[in-house]
Amino acid sequence: MLAGLAWIDRLLGETLKPVVFVGMAALVAVITLQIVSRVFFTSVSWTEEVARFLLIWITFLGATLAYQQGRHIAVTLMRDGLPPAFKRIVTGAALLVAIAFLVALAWVGWRYTMLQSFQKSPSLRLPMNYVYVVMPISAALIALLSSIDLIRLLAGGSARETPSEIDVELETQIHGEDRRV
Repeated sequence: MLAGLAWIDRLLGETLKPVVFVGMAALVAVITLQIVSRVFFTSVSWTEEVARFLLIWITFLGATLAYQQGRHIAVTLMRDGLPPAFKRIVTGAALLVAIAFLVALAWVGWRYTMLQSFQKSPSLRLPMNYVYVVMPISAALIALLSSIDLIRLLAGGSARETPSEIDVELETQIHGEDRRV
């Protein structure tokens, strides 16, 4: 079961990396088009709107990728100073609180998305729920990753701490060999 969860964790990260990269490349292209068109021609009207929407999606999906890689900012000074048994309890409690918050965020985000489904963007006339839906998607994905961490913790493993530890452990589980340097 843990190998399957590690596979889901890894698959999510490997899927988000190119999506965030393509989003960043598209954002750079759209902003470049906006600058060039303003300087040399007439401003292209839709570029500002597309740049804003891309930034929203990149922010939420990038936050999900950062969590998957163990790269979110965390203050662990007090937790790290605890004995191992208490450290596991505090980590488990923090994961439960995070999961509860993320599930609530996904629910509220979904309701907000549905509430705004009638609204259209000014320039592209795109339904705004396409823009807002990234909030509940991202919250649900981070809740899933937190749940995987909680299951790993309850099974005697460690929760997501640093990128290098997670990457080494996942590589070991996937390839069945120790790739530490």
